[in-house]
Amino acid sequence: MHRDARALATTLAPMGPWQGIVAITRGGMIPAAIIARELECRLVETISVATYDEEARGEPVVLKSASAAGDGSGFLIVDDLVDRGATARLVRALLPKAHFACLYAKPAGQNVADTFVAEVAQDVWVLFPWDTAPLFVPPIGRKIA
Repeated sequence: MHRDARALATTLAPMGPWQGIVAITRGGMIPAAIIARELECRLVETISVATYDEEARGEPVVLKSASAAGDGSGFLIVDDLVDRGATARLVRALLPKAHFACLYAKPAGQNVADTFVAEVAQDVWVLFPWDTAPLFVPPIGRKIA
């Protein structure tokens, strides 16, 4: 994920300079922090959109707007993944002049992203580091004995 965020920053760098970054919370916060560092962008705003209740999808609702971004002019919107595109469409409507970039895009939402690193199959559930917990796995030799 870190490598992909840096690859995205490499693609975005010549499109700048960027006035600021809007991270879509929560998934876009880590990629946005990495991209902000790589692009030397200090102004990082957030927009909070709730779409999932655990794993059940609903309609996106804005919990916190990105007021510092105005209409999005000169801003980069960053998210981890665009799935069906519902969140992305909502945020793009609020920040119509911003550039929308994400790490991964599924086919149903791919047309909403301006820039992304890799396509992911629609039926794949992407597990990000912040959604998992490390667990001890015993050595194979212990299972044989």
